Amino acid sequence: MSKPRINTMEELSIAIGVSRPTLSRFFQDPKLVKAKTVARIEAGLARVEYVPNFFATRLNRKSTGMIGVIIPYLNDLFFTKLLEAVEVAAMEAGLTVITQCSHSDPVIEARAAETLMSMNVDGAIVAPLGDHSNEATQLKLKSRLPFVLMDSRPKTMPNVDFVGTNHQQSTGLITDYLCRVGEPPVFLAMPRVNFNALEREAAYINRMQEHGFEPEVIGTDLIQANWHFEDHGEAVLEAAFAQGKLIDRSILCVNDRVAIGAIRAAARHGLMPGRGANGGLRIAGHDDYPLCPYLNPALTTVAQNTGAIGRKAVSRLLQIIRGEVDESMAEITLFDGELKLRESA
Repeated sequence: MSKPRINTMEELSIAIGVSRPTLSRFFQDPKLVKAKTVARIEAGLARVEYVPNFFATRLNRKSTGMIGVIIPYLNDLFFTKLLEAVEVAAMEAGLTVITQCSHSDPVIEARAAETLMSMNVDGAIVAPLGDHSNEATQLKLKSRLPFVLMDSRPKTMPNVDFVGTNHQQSTGLITDYLCRVGEPPVFLAMPRVNFNALEREAAYINRMQEHGFEPEVIGTDLIQANWHFEDHGEAVLEAAFAQGKLIDRSILCVNDRVAIGAIRAAARHGLMPGRGANGGLRIAGHDDYPLCPYLNPALTTVAQNTGAIGRKAVSRLLQIIRGEVDESMAEITLFDGELKLRESA
């Protein structure tokens, strides 16, 4: 037999025979209610079909038990991995995650921040768009909520806690490797609007100069607006390969999605990047995008420690929420990358 459906807490209090305030305390935390009453409520809930209103159970509480997360892209599996790490850490801490996406648009990013503030989340973790994020919105968010930056640290927000990757180490690691196994690498960059891309480009230049090699950076000009990273990588190398250039060089791409486009360009010209003993075309990336092992050839890259970044972002946010830190001092936490050697380089 189907259970009677209960729509409101008032109806539920009548059906079970327990006062509404007692039910409210139960749904907030069963430990706030006497054990006998908990047993009575649980027995009553087993007899009916009732789903408590998520937001109603959090009204008039010092803590909503929710944190907000803003990510810049839904179509990027790197951010999927990062969000997964945040959600796992949050669940382990008894928190619920409310996710918003800025869709690479500062206006939408600002709206997402306003949405989180309107929901009275306990704090926010934001992977910003970069230096073109809306500074006023971020400052307002910081003034209203405990706030941690993740993945990218715009120059406009130096006083906000940040958790990310040590790009000097990670880019230097793969630059060192490519210098050991073949010709010094060319750096396939992106138009200079992405904070992480700029850091990696600078790290590549520094490491090449340390080795006594002349840095060579390509792909910094915008080719077409609204292109994805893959399109950019493919177009830059399509033009080079069509002129017979770079066909026997090591190419370090600013990220794996650019490298995916680079590998496609190579395939269109009958070129197969690989780890040949005598040099030849090699293509490498950065991030360890989840599809890297399944490309043809599988992509050599540097893995960002998304698990550690997500856990640290949540733990730092909780410290701020609990008032356990000096908020006048921004904490910067950077995790090293790990080289992932595969067939492409």
